[in-house]
Amino acid sequence: MENKKEFKILSWIIIIFLFAYFMPLESARFTGALMAMFDLAKWYAQEHVILCLLPAFFIAGVIAVFVSQGAVMKYFGANAKKWLSYSVASVSGTILAVCSCTILPLFSSIHKRGAGLGPAVAFLYSGPAINILAIILTARILGIEMGIARIIGAVVFAIVIGSVMSIIYRKEEKEKREEQMNFPNMPEKRPLWQTSLHFFTLVLILVFANWGKPADGVTDGAWFWIWSHKWHITGFFGIVLIYSLIRVLKINWIHVAIAALATLASGLIFSSPLLPMVVGIAGLSIITLIDKKDEDNREWTMASWDFAKQILPLLAIGVLIAGFLLGSTHGDTAMAGVIPESWIAGLVGGNSVLSNFFASIVGAFMYFATLTEVPILQGLMAAGMGKGPALALLLAGPSLSLPNMLVIRGVMGTQKTIVYVVLVVIMATISGLLYGFLF
Repeated sequence: MENKKEFKILSWIIIIFLFAYFMPLESARFTGALMAMFDLAKWYAQEHVILCLLPAFFIAGVIAVFVSQGAVMKYFGANAKKWLSYSVASVSGTILAVCSCTILPLFSSIHKRGAGLGPAVAFLYSGPAINILAIILTARILGIEMGIARIIGAVVFAIVIGSVMSIIYRKEEKEKREEQMNFPNMPEKRPLWQTSLHFFTLVLILVFANWGKPADGVTDGAWFWIWSHKWHITGFFGIVLIYSLIRVLKINWIHVAIAALATLASGLIFSSPLLPMVVGIAGLSIITLIDKKDEDNREWTMASWDFAKQILPLLAIGVLIAGFLLGSTHGDTAMAGVIPESWIAGLVGGNSVLSNFFASIVGAFMYFATLTEVPILQGLMAAGMGKGPALALLLAGPSLSLPNMLVIRGVMGTQKTIVYVVLVVIMATISGLLYGFLF
Protein backbone atom coordinates (compact mmCIF):
# COMPACT_ATOMS: atom_id res chain seq x y z
CA MET A 1 0.00 0.00 0.00
CA GLU A 2 2.83 2.37 0.90
CA ASN A 3 4.65 1.59 -2.37
CA LYS A 4 1.44 2.21 -4.33
CA LYS A 5 1.02 5.61 -2.67
CA GLU A 6 4.62 6.60 -3.43
CA PHE A 7 4.27 5.45 -7.04
CA LYS A 8 1.14 7.58 -7.39
CA ILE A 9 3.01 10.64 -6.09
CA LEU A 10 5.90 9.94 -8.48
CA SER A 11 3.47 9.58 -11.41
CA TRP A 12 1.90 12.97 -10.71
CA ILE A 13 5.35 14.58 -10.44
CA ILE A 14 6.33 13.12 -13.84
CA ILE A 15 3.04 14.22 -15.46
CA ILE A 16 3.37 17.79 -14.16
CA PHE A 17 7.05 17.93 -15.19
CA LEU A 18 6.33 16.70 -18.73
CA PHE A 19 3.44 19.16 -19.09
CA ALA A 20 5.68 22.05 -17.98
CA TYR A 21 8.59 20.88 -20.17
CA PHE A 22 6.56 20.51 -23.36
CA MET A 23 4.09 23.34 -22.76
CA PRO A 24 3.45 24.86 -26.22
CA LEU A 25 3.51 28.50 -25.20
CA GLU A 26 4.41 29.47 -28.76
CA SER A 27 0.98 28.24 -29.90
CA ALA A 28 -1.61 31.03 -30.07
CA ARG A 29 -4.44 28.51 -29.55
CA PHE A 30 -2.82 27.12 -26.39
CA THR A 31 -2.17 30.53 -24.85
CA GLY A 32 -5.68 31.63 -25.89
CA ALA A 33 -7.12 28.57 -24.16
CA LEU A 34 -5.16 29.44 -21.01
CA MET A 35 -6.61 32.95 -21.09
CA ALA A 36 -10.10 31.51 -21.62
CA MET A 37 -9.56 29.19 -18.65
CA PHE A 38 -8.66 32.05 -16.32
CA ASP A 39 -11.32 34.33 -17.81
CA LEU A 40 -14.03 31.75 -17.06
CA ALA A 41 -12.65 31.20 -13.56
CA LYS A 42 -12.61 34.96 -12.88
CA TRP A 43 -16.13 35.45 -14.19
CA TYR A 44 -17.37 32.43 -12.23
CA ALA A 45 -15.83 33.80 -9.03
CA GLN A 46 -17.22 37.31 -9.58
CA GLU A 47 -20.71 36.47 -10.79
CA HIS A 48 -21.59 33.03 -9.50
CA VAL A 49 -19.93 32.01 -6.26
CA ILE A 50 -21.12 34.85 -4.01
CA LEU A 51 -24.69 35.28 -5.27
CA CYS A 52 -25.44 31.66 -6.15
CA LEU A 53 -23.28 29.13 -4.35
CA LEU A 54 -22.97 30.73 -0.92
CA PRO A 55 -26.77 31.07 -0.43
CA ALA A 56 -27.14 27.52 -1.83
CA PHE A 57 -24.77 26.16 0.82
CA PHE A 58 -26.91 27.70 3.56
CA ILE A 59 -30.10 26.31 1.97
CA ALA A 60 -28.47 22.87 1.92
CA GLY A 61 -27.50 23.40 5.56
CA VAL A 62 -31.17 24.06 6.42
CA ILE A 63 -32.11 20.70 4.88
CA ALA A 64 -29.27 18.96 6.71
CA VAL A 65 -30.04 20.41 10.16
CA PHE A 66 -33.56 21.84 10.42
CA VAL A 67 -35.50 19.54 8.07
CA SER A 68 -35.97 16.24 9.86
CA GLN A 69 -34.81 13.04 8.23
CA GLY A 70 -38.35 11.77 8.50
CA ALA A 71 -39.64 14.71 6.44
CA VAL A 72 -37.08 14.10 3.69
CA MET A 73 -37.94 10.41 3.59
CA LYS A 74 -41.67 11.19 3.50
CA TYR A 75 -41.31 12.88 0.12
CA PHE A 76 -38.04 11.49 -1.29
CA GLY A 77 -37.29 8.34 0.72
CA ALA A 78 -37.07 4.84 -0.72
CA ASN A 79 -40.48 4.02 0.80
CA ALA A 80 -42.21 7.22 -0.34
CA LYS A 81 -45.04 6.94 -2.85
CA LYS A 82 -43.43 7.00 -6.27
CA TRP A 83 -45.96 9.35 -7.85
CA LEU A 84 -45.42 11.83 -5.02
CA SER A 85 -41.63 11.70 -4.87
CA TYR A 86 -41.09 11.90 -8.62
CA SER A 87 -43.74 14.60 -9.04
CA VAL A 88 -42.10 16.80 -6.41
CA ALA A 89 -38.59 16.11 -7.71
CA SER A 90 -39.38 16.60 -11.40
CA VAL A 91 -40.89 20.10 -10.99
CA SER A 92 -38.59 21.34 -8.24
CA GLY A 93 -36.66 23.52 -10.67
CA THR A 94 -39.63 25.83 -11.16
CA ILE A 95 -38.82 27.46 -7.80
CA LEU A 96 -35.04 27.21 -8.12
CA ALA A 97 -33.31 29.53 -10.62
CA VAL A 98 -30.12 27.50 -10.37
CA CYS A 99 -27.45 26.06 -12.65
CA SER A 100 -25.80 22.64 -12.71
CA CYS A 101 -23.39 23.66 -9.92
CA THR A 102 -25.76 25.50 -7.58
CA ILE A 103 -28.05 22.44 -7.39
CA LEU A 104 -25.21 20.30 -6.03
CA PRO A 105 -25.32 21.32 -2.33
CA LEU A 106 -29.10 20.73 -2.30
CA PHE A 107 -28.75 17.32 -4.00
CA SER A 108 -25.94 16.32 -1.64
CA SER A 109 -28.05 17.35 1.35
CA ILE A 110 -31.20 15.36 0.49
CA HIS A 111 -29.06 12.38 -0.57
CA LYS A 112 -27.34 12.32 2.81
CA ARG A 113 -30.70 12.63 4.61
CA GLY A 114 -31.93 9.36 3.16
CA ALA A 115 -33.62 10.27 -0.13
CA GLY A 116 -34.09 7.37 -2.54
CA LEU A 117 -31.65 7.30 -5.45
CA GLY A 118 -34.39 7.74 -8.08
CA PRO A 119 -36.07 10.84 -6.60
CA ALA A 120 -32.68 12.36 -5.65
CA VAL A 121 -31.41 11.97 -9.23
CA ALA A 122 -34.70 13.33 -10.61
CA PHE A 123 -34.22 16.38 -8.37
CA LEU A 124 -30.58 16.69 -9.47
CA TYR A 125 -31.58 16.76 -13.15
CA SER A 126 -34.75 18.85 -12.93
CA GLY A 127 -33.33 21.60 -10.69
CA PRO A 128 -31.41 23.38 -13.49
CA ALA A 129 -33.30 21.83 -16.44
CA ILE A 130 -36.79 23.14 -15.66
CA ASN A 131 -35.69 26.61 -14.59
CA ILE A 132 -38.82 28.58 -15.51
CA LEU A 133 -36.87 31.74 -16.37
CA ALA A 134 -34.67 29.85 -18.84
CA ILE A 135 -37.69 28.18 -20.44
CA ILE A 136 -39.44 31.53 -20.94
CA LEU A 137 -36.27 32.95 -22.47
CA THR A 138 -35.96 29.88 -24.72
CA ALA A 139 -39.52 30.29 -26.01
CA ARG A 140 -39.04 34.02 -26.59
CA ILE A 141 -35.71 33.84 -28.44
CA LEU A 142 -35.58 30.35 -29.99
CA GLY A 143 -39.29 29.87 -30.65
CA ILE A 144 -42.36 28.69 -28.74
CA GLU A 145 -42.01 25.10 -30.00
CA MET A 146 -38.45 24.91 -28.61
CA GLY A 147 -39.64 26.26 -25.24
CA ILE A 148 -42.48 23.69 -25.05
CA ALA A 149 -40.16 20.87 -26.13
CA ARG A 150 -37.66 21.89 -23.46
CA ILE A 151 -40.15 21.87 -20.59
CA ILE A 152 -41.72 18.54 -21.67
CA GLY A 153 -38.28 17.02 -22.16
CA ALA A 154 -37.02 18.23 -18.78
CA VAL A 155 -39.94 16.72 -16.83
CA VAL A 156 -39.86 13.44 -18.77
CA PHE A 157 -36.06 13.20 -18.47
CA ALA A 158 -36.18 13.71 -14.70
CA ILE A 159 -38.77 10.97 -14.17
CA VAL A 160 -37.29 8.48 -16.65
CA ILE A 161 -33.64 8.93 -15.61
CA GLY A 162 -34.54 8.73 -11.91
CA SER A 163 -36.67 5.62 -12.49
CA VAL A 164 -33.98 3.88 -14.56
CA MET A 165 -31.32 4.64 -11.94
CA SER A 166 -33.63 3.24 -9.28
CA ILE A 167 -34.17 0.04 -11.31
CA ILE A 168 -30.46 -0.44 -12.10
CA TYR A 169 -29.56 -0.09 -8.43
CA ARG A 170 -32.69 -1.79 -7.11
CA LYS A 171 -30.70 -4.03 -4.74
CA GLU A 172 -29.26 -0.99 -2.93
CA GLU A 173 -32.67 0.66 -2.95
CA LYS A 174 -34.23 -2.45 -1.42
CA GLU A 175 -31.67 -2.38 1.39
CA LYS A 176 -32.38 1.31 1.93
CA ARG A 177 -36.15 0.62 2.09
CA GLU A 178 -35.60 -2.07 4.71
CA GLU A 179 -33.44 0.27 6.78
CA GLN A 180 -36.00 3.06 6.56
CA MET A 181 -38.86 0.74 7.56
CA ASN A 182 -37.40 0.68 11.06
CA PHE A 183 -36.62 4.39 11.19
CA PRO A 184 -38.28 5.88 14.29
CA ASN A 185 -40.92 8.56 13.81
CA MET A 186 -39.09 11.47 15.42
CA PRO A 187 -41.21 14.48 16.41
CA GLU A 188 -40.47 17.79 14.66
CA LYS A 189 -38.50 20.25 16.78
CA ARG A 190 -40.59 23.19 15.55
CA PRO A 191 -43.84 23.61 13.58
CA LEU A 192 -43.59 22.84 9.87
CA TRP A 193 -44.63 26.38 8.89
CA GLN A 194 -41.64 27.84 10.73
CA THR A 195 -39.13 25.55 9.03
CA SER A 196 -40.84 26.19 5.68
CA LEU A 197 -40.74 29.96 6.23
CA HIS A 198 -37.03 29.86 6.96
CA PHE A 199 -36.25 27.54 4.04
CA PHE A 200 -38.31 29.31 1.36
CA THR A 201 -37.11 32.74 2.48
CA LEU A 202 -33.55 31.65 1.68
CA VAL A 203 -34.71 30.09 -1.60
CA LEU A 204 -36.44 33.32 -2.67
CA ILE A 205 -33.37 35.38 -1.77
CA LEU A 206 -31.36 33.07 -4.04
CA VAL A 207 -33.95 33.31 -6.85
CA PHE A 208 -34.38 37.08 -6.92
CA ALA A 209 -30.72 37.92 -6.32
CA ASN A 210 -29.96 35.97 -9.50
CA TRP A 211 -32.98 37.08 -11.57
CA GLY A 212 -31.69 37.31 -15.13
CA LYS A 213 -31.78 40.42 -17.31
CA PRO A 214 -34.54 40.25 -19.96
CA ALA A 215 -33.70 40.00 -23.63
CA ASP A 216 -32.21 43.09 -25.27
CA GLY A 217 -34.86 45.61 -26.23
CA VAL A 218 -37.44 44.36 -23.69
CA THR A 219 -38.38 47.25 -21.41
CA ASP A 220 -41.79 46.25 -20.12
CA GLY A 221 -43.67 43.23 -18.78
CA ALA A 222 -43.52 41.34 -15.50
CA TRP A 223 -40.05 39.92 -16.13
CA PHE A 224 -38.52 43.35 -16.76
CA TRP A 225 -40.33 44.83 -13.75
CA ILE A 226 -39.01 42.12 -11.44
CA TRP A 227 -35.50 42.47 -12.85
CA SER A 228 -35.52 46.25 -12.39
CA HIS A 229 -36.71 45.85 -8.78
CA LYS A 230 -34.87 42.62 -7.97
CA TRP A 231 -32.75 44.14 -5.19
CA HIS A 232 -35.77 45.74 -3.52
CA ILE A 233 -37.50 42.34 -3.60
CA THR A 234 -34.34 40.61 -2.33
CA GLY A 235 -34.12 43.20 0.44
CA PHE A 236 -37.72 42.51 1.44
CA PHE A 237 -36.97 38.81 1.84
CA GLY A 238 -33.86 39.83 3.78
CA ILE A 239 -36.21 41.50 6.28
CA VAL A 240 -38.27 38.30 6.40
CA LEU A 241 -35.04 36.41 7.13
CA ILE A 242 -34.33 38.76 10.03
CA TYR A 243 -37.77 37.94 11.43
CA SER A 244 -37.09 34.23 10.97
CA LEU A 245 -33.72 34.40 12.70
CA ILE A 246 -35.26 36.11 15.73
CA ARG A 247 -38.66 34.39 15.97
CA VAL A 248 -37.98 30.95 14.50
CA LEU A 249 -34.33 30.29 15.40
CA LYS A 250 -34.50 32.39 18.61
CA ILE A 251 -31.16 34.11 17.96
CA ASN A 252 -30.40 37.13 20.14
CA TRP A 253 -32.12 40.09 18.46
CA ILE A 254 -29.22 42.42 19.24
CA HIS A 255 -26.81 40.17 17.35
CA VAL A 256 -29.23 39.93 14.43
CA ALA A 257 -29.70 43.72 14.40
CA ILE A 258 -25.92 44.34 14.33
CA ALA A 259 -25.47 41.93 11.40
CA ALA A 260 -28.44 43.48 9.56
CA LEU A 261 -27.18 47.04 10.05
CA ALA A 262 -23.69 46.06 8.84
CA THR A 263 -25.26 44.54 5.71
CA LEU A 264 -27.43 47.61 5.13
CA ALA A 265 -24.47 49.97 5.59
CA SER A 266 -22.36 48.04 3.08
CA GLY A 267 -25.22 48.23 0.58
CA LEU A 268 -25.55 52.00 1.00
CA ILE A 269 -21.83 52.67 0.77
CA PHE A 270 -20.99 50.35 -2.15
CA SER A 271 -22.97 50.10 -5.38
CA SER A 272 -22.03 46.46 -6.05
CA PRO A 273 -24.45 43.88 -4.57
CA LEU A 274 -21.60 41.45 -3.97
CA LEU A 275 -20.24 43.16 -0.85
CA PRO A 276 -23.61 43.31 0.99
CA MET A 277 -24.09 39.61 0.23
CA VAL A 278 -20.64 38.81 1.62
CA VAL A 279 -21.22 40.97 4.70
CA GLY A 280 -24.67 39.44 5.19
CA ILE A 281 -23.35 35.88 4.94
CA ALA A 282 -20.41 36.68 7.23
CA GLY A 283 -22.79 38.24 9.75
CA LEU A 284 -25.15 35.26 9.54
CA SER A 285 -22.25 32.88 10.08
CA ILE A 286 -20.97 34.76 13.13
CA ILE A 287 -24.32 35.15 14.91
CA THR A 288 -25.17 31.47 14.42
CA LEU A 289 -21.74 30.25 15.52
CA ILE A 290 -21.80 32.27 18.74
CA ASP A 291 -25.45 31.48 19.54
CA LYS A 292 -25.82 29.68 22.89
CA LYS A 293 -29.58 29.08 22.94
CA ASP A 294 -29.83 26.32 20.34
CA GLU A 295 -27.01 24.07 19.19
CA ASP A 296 -28.80 23.57 15.84
CA ASN A 297 -28.05 27.17 14.87
CA ARG A 298 -24.32 26.56 15.09
CA GLU A 299 -24.73 23.20 13.34
CA TRP A 300 -26.51 24.99 10.47
CA THR A 301 -23.43 27.06 9.63
CA MET A 302 -21.07 24.14 10.22
CA ALA A 303 -23.13 21.94 7.86
CA SER A 304 -23.04 24.71 5.25
CA TRP A 305 -19.26 24.90 5.67
CA ASP A 306 -18.98 21.12 5.22
CA PHE A 307 -20.83 21.37 1.89
CA ALA A 308 -18.55 24.23 0.81
CA LYS A 309 -15.41 22.23 1.66
CA GLN A 310 -16.68 19.24 -0.28
CA ILE A 311 -17.91 21.05 -3.38
CA LEU A 312 -15.85 24.22 -4.00
CA PRO A 313 -12.45 22.58 -4.73
CA LEU A 314 -13.98 20.18 -7.26
CA LEU A 315 -15.93 23.00 -8.90
CA ALA A 316 -12.78 25.09 -9.20
CA ILE A 317 -10.92 22.26 -10.93
CA GLY A 318 -13.88 21.59 -13.22
CA VAL A 319 -14.31 25.23 -14.22
CA LEU A 320 -10.61 25.53 -15.11
CA ILE A 321 -10.67 22.38 -17.24
CA ALA A 322 -13.94 23.35 -18.95
CA GLY A 323 -12.59 26.82 -19.77
CA PHE A 324 -9.34 25.41 -21.17
CA LEU A 325 -11.06 22.82 -23.38
CA LEU A 326 -14.24 24.59 -24.49
CA GLY A 327 -13.49 28.26 -23.94
CA SER A 328 -15.21 31.05 -22.03
CA THR A 329 -18.51 32.42 -23.30
CA HIS A 330 -20.47 34.84 -21.14
CA GLY A 331 -22.11 38.18 -21.81
CA ASP A 332 -20.30 39.80 -24.74
CA THR A 333 -17.13 37.80 -24.11
CA ALA A 334 -16.19 34.92 -26.42
CA MET A 335 -12.80 33.26 -25.91
CA ALA A 336 -12.00 30.00 -27.65
CA GLY A 337 -10.69 26.95 -25.84
CA VAL A 338 -8.13 24.49 -27.11
CA ILE A 339 -10.91 22.69 -29.05
CA PRO A 340 -11.67 24.88 -32.12
CA GLU A 341 -15.21 26.28 -32.28
CA SER A 342 -15.30 25.50 -35.99
CA TRP A 343 -15.07 21.80 -35.17
CA ILE A 344 -18.09 22.07 -32.89
CA ALA A 345 -20.14 24.16 -35.34
CA GLY A 346 -19.31 21.76 -38.18
CA LEU A 347 -20.36 18.70 -36.21
CA VAL A 348 -23.78 19.92 -35.06
CA GLY A 349 -25.34 20.81 -38.40
CA GLY A 350 -28.28 18.86 -39.81
CA ASN A 351 -30.14 16.22 -37.82
CA SER A 352 -28.01 13.09 -37.93
CA VAL A 353 -27.39 10.73 -35.03
CA LEU A 354 -23.79 11.98 -34.89
CA SER A 355 -24.75 15.68 -34.78
CA ASN A 356 -27.29 15.11 -31.97
CA PHE A 357 -24.91 12.86 -30.06
CA PHE A 358 -22.07 15.37 -30.37
CA ALA A 359 -24.32 18.23 -29.25
CA SER A 360 -25.32 16.17 -26.21
CA ILE A 361 -21.68 15.44 -25.36
CA VAL A 362 -20.63 19.08 -25.73
CA GLY A 363 -23.62 20.18 -23.64
CA ALA A 364 -22.82 17.60 -20.96
CA PHE A 365 -19.24 18.78 -20.47
CA MET A 366 -19.59 22.51 -21.10
CA TYR A 367 -20.48 24.81 -18.20
CA PHE A 368 -23.57 27.00 -18.63
CA ALA A 369 -24.51 29.56 -16.00
CA THR A 370 -28.22 30.18 -15.55
CA LEU A 371 -29.79 31.61 -18.74
CA THR A 372 -26.51 31.76 -20.71
CA GLU A 373 -27.27 28.65 -22.74
CA VAL A 374 -29.94 30.50 -24.79
CA PRO A 375 -27.76 33.26 -26.33
CA ILE A 376 -24.96 30.73 -26.88
CA LEU A 377 -27.37 28.46 -28.76
CA GLN A 378 -28.69 31.43 -30.71
CA GLY A 379 -25.17 32.05 -31.99
CA LEU A 380 -24.58 28.38 -32.80
CA MET A 381 -27.87 28.13 -34.71
CA ALA A 382 -26.94 31.23 -36.69
CA ALA A 383 -23.69 29.41 -37.58
CA GLY A 384 -25.61 26.42 -38.94
CA MET A 385 -26.56 24.28 -35.93
CA GLY A 386 -29.66 22.15 -36.56
CA LYS A 387 -32.81 22.42 -34.42
CA GLY A 388 -32.49 18.82 -33.23
CA PRO A 389 -28.93 19.20 -31.92
CA ALA A 390 -29.96 22.55 -30.38
CA LEU A 391 -32.62 20.82 -28.28
CA ALA A 392 -30.21 17.99 -27.46
CA LEU A 393 -27.73 20.54 -26.11
CA LEU A 394 -30.50 22.32 -24.17
CA LEU A 395 -31.57 19.08 -22.48
CA ALA A 396 -28.04 17.89 -21.66
CA GLY A 397 -26.24 21.19 -21.05
CA PRO A 398 -27.86 23.08 -18.17
CA SER A 399 -28.13 19.97 -15.94
CA LEU A 400 -24.61 18.70 -16.53
CA SER A 401 -21.12 20.12 -16.71
CA LEU A 402 -17.63 18.86 -16.02
CA PRO A 403 -17.51 20.61 -12.61
CA ASN A 404 -20.94 19.13 -11.84
CA MET A 405 -19.76 15.59 -12.70
CA LEU A 406 -16.74 15.81 -10.41
CA VAL A 407 -18.93 16.74 -7.44
CA ILE A 408 -21.61 14.12 -8.22
CA ARG A 409 -18.86 11.48 -8.29
CA GLY A 410 -17.87 12.51 -4.76
CA VAL A 411 -21.49 12.17 -3.57
CA MET A 412 -22.67 8.91 -5.18
CA GLY A 413 -19.57 7.28 -6.64
CA THR A 414 -17.95 6.85 -10.04
CA GLN A 415 -20.20 4.12 -11.41
CA LYS A 416 -23.51 5.85 -10.65
CA THR A 417 -22.16 9.12 -12.04
CA ILE A 418 -21.17 7.46 -15.32
CA VAL A 419 -24.59 5.78 -15.60
CA TYR A 420 -26.34 9.10 -14.92
CA VAL A 421 -24.30 11.00 -17.51
CA VAL A 422 -24.77 8.24 -20.13
CA LEU A 423 -28.54 8.25 -19.57
CA VAL A 424 -28.73 12.04 -20.00
CA VAL A 425 -26.63 11.94 -23.19
CA ILE A 426 -28.60 9.05 -24.73
CA MET A 427 -31.98 10.60 -23.97
CA ALA A 428 -30.86 14.02 -25.20
CA THR A 429 -29.64 12.45 -28.45
CA ILE A 430 -32.93 10.61 -29.03
CA SER A 431 -34.99 13.71 -28.16
CA GLY A 432 -32.94 15.84 -30.55
CA LEU A 433 -33.46 13.33 -33.37
CA LEU A 434 -37.24 13.26 -32.83
CA TYR A 435 -37.49 17.04 -32.57
CA GLY A 436 -35.36 17.57 -35.65
CA PHE A 437 -37.52 15.11 -37.59
CA LEU A 438 -40.75 16.84 -36.53
CA PHE A 439 -39.60 20.44 -36.98
